Amino acid sequence: MDFLQTLSPAVGALLIFFLRLINYTMDTLRIMLTMRDKKLLSWVLGFFESILFVVVMGAVLNDLDDVLKIAAYAGGFATGNVVGMLIEKRLAIGYSHISIISRERGKQIAGVLREHDFAVTEIPAQGRDGKVTLLNCSVQRKLSADVERLALELDPEAFITVEDIVPRQSGYWGRTGINR
Repeated sequence: MDFLQTLSPAVGALLIFFLRLINYTMDTLRIMLTMRDKKLLSWVLGFFESILFVVVMGAVLNDLDDVLKIAAYAGGFATGNVVGMLIEKRLAIGYSHISIISRERGKQIAGVLREHDFAVTEIPAQGRDGKVTLLNCSVQRKLSADVERLALELDPEAFITVEDIVPRQSGYWGRTGINR
């Protein structure tokens, strides 16, 4: 990246910032896709991410006296991390397992979820303060907020946890329209 030497220091630093932002956004997405078993997308992102890393790191290492380039590199890294998380959240690739614990409204929550074509399993359980209903529901991640909203409308005191999962067996996925 010798051509960076021909640019003004501010323009060179800005270029480093944006290249590093793109580089680390790709890195964040690649890690999240790897966790969701998306091999091909992870490979493609990793390939281009590595090229960008070498190019940008080389530009910074060629001129370690330029504090502006170092700051731009660090700023691009930090910003790319946040941008990658925002993009990944918006894409909502994958599936989530949602557990809902309700003291008094478990049956009603299960009924409403089923009315909205979500597959839900009801389990009678014992909590710290007595009987509760544990509801298990696995959905596409992009639908997790819908399940949570429906449950909280019926029971604002419901305890809800959400975990990312990688499905391994057949089952009914409800609103996805997919019977795996």
